[in-house]
Amino acid sequence: MPSLTELVRSHTDLDHEDVAWLQLIQADWQIVADLSFADLVLWLPDREGRGFWAGSQMRPTTGPTALVDDVVGRFVPRGRRPMLDEAYERGRVVREGDPEWRDHVPVRVETIPVRRSGRVIAVIARNTNLLGVRTPSRLELSYLQTAADLSQMIAAGEFPAPGQRSDHADSPRVGDGFVRIDVHGRVTYASPNALSVFRRLGLSGDLEGLVLTDVTRDLVPARRRPDEETVSAVLGGRAHRDTELGTDEVVLIVRSIPLAPAGERIGALVLVRDVTDLRRRDRELVTKDATIREIHHRVKNNLQTVAALLRLQARRIEAPAARSALEEAVRRVGSIAIVHETLSAAADERVDFDEVADRLGRMVTEVSASGDRVRVARSGSFGVLGSDTATALAMVLTEVLQNAVEHGYGSDQGGTITMQVGIVAGRLQVAVTDDGRGLPEGFDLDASTSLGLSIVRTLVESELGGRLGVGDVSGDGGTRVTLDLPRP
Repeated sequence: MPSLTELVRSHTDLDHEDVAWLQLIQADWQIVADLSFADLVLWLPDREGRGFWAGSQMRPTTGPTALVDDVVGRFVPRGRRPMLDEAYERGRVVREGDPEWRDHVPVRVETIPVRRSGRVIAVIARNTNLLGVRTPSRLELSYLQTAADLSQMIAAGEFPAPGQRSDHADSPRVGDGFVRIDVHGRVTYASPNALSVFRRLGLSGDLEGLVLTDVTRDLVPARRRPDEETVSAVLGGRAHRDTELGTDEVVLIVRSIPLAPAGERIGALVLVRDVTDLRRRDRELVTKDATIREIHHRVKNNLQTVAALLRLQARRIEAPAARSALEEAVRRVGSIAIVHETLSAAADERVDFDEVADRLGRMVTEVSASGDRVRVARSGSFGVLGSDTATALAMVLTEVLQNAVEHGYGSDQGGTITMQVGIVAGRLQVAVTDDGRGLPEGFDLDASTSLGLSIVRTLVESELGGRLGVGDVSGDGGTRVTLDLPRP
């Protein structure tokens, strides 16, 4: 299904400012659809004047749909739907006309010109399913009147307000709580859901006839509401914006849309939503994240303690083989500690592995006898990895780099070990190459009894689900270890 931007670019002469205006309407037209109990379709004028393209559509959540199929991308030639032509050419809302039958459903169609900077740039068709139509309730009448006011404002270029954007991703919808106030901020109608929300705040009676700002100030303590200017602007219906307020037990988001269908403000639509449970879950997630980070921090500290104890033990052992084994264990524990240290500062269970790889390179060379003559350089990026993958890959790189430093260079020899990283055919490819003396004659990876290589093979094949390769570098000598891993 083509996007609005693609359709505009392919079929119309609308400019960037026009598209931005239409996108502002899209951001709010679920409200219009719900208030209208109708499907909305945005029709874009063809650049050659041949007709209109359906650029977007929205179904209501408050009533049955009138459009069973998606119509985005459909073309309607001029003359096929005269109400579209009239709304576009005359710049007025068109409500005349007999119902249309679509899929055995009678549909009433109204067309609303979309005006920006004094000119009509599109038309919104409002399609209402007439099956089961009955005498509307007071709530439905309030919805429809507000929808009519917003339609007049769209036709006059007064809605949406330029630059408006909701401050909250969980901004209230029509069904969450609907309040209509007059120009003085007095409630003329409140839906049952809106009344329930305010009763959770502590309201004992009805909202109708009360000044919404005064009621809210009485129910919400000053420390739990925004500044007085914001309260007056939003709850008084003077500004198109939203705010969050509440008590110690209840949290609300309140959104105001001033209504001025004839150019002069007559009141406002105020939507309210109880977000108490959402905020409670947000606090629980923050607490959980902080706990997880603290756990990683403590694990890192414990691993560093273990590494320090092993290091002390190694210094007291005279047997070279035993001392070397303990020093290798220190490096392995240290590599895991680096991952946990990075996770302790991360917002989730994922780490930027480039930082980990660079620290591993420094750690291996700093503790090596030839470390001052050997350096590790990285090209390419590992990207962000999950904690399990990062831990296993960190141990693999530690072993590979340590083998390169210990076995690739003599006591008086220096050089560079290069980590080349990239994504090839959807897989993570890592090549660790040194410019040392190369593999011993007759080396066979499958027959090797090295503990380090055994650890690497197990982690690469079993933990990471990848493939390991070890070989000489053709030409000037050296060794290359390759890792072919599924892309994390």
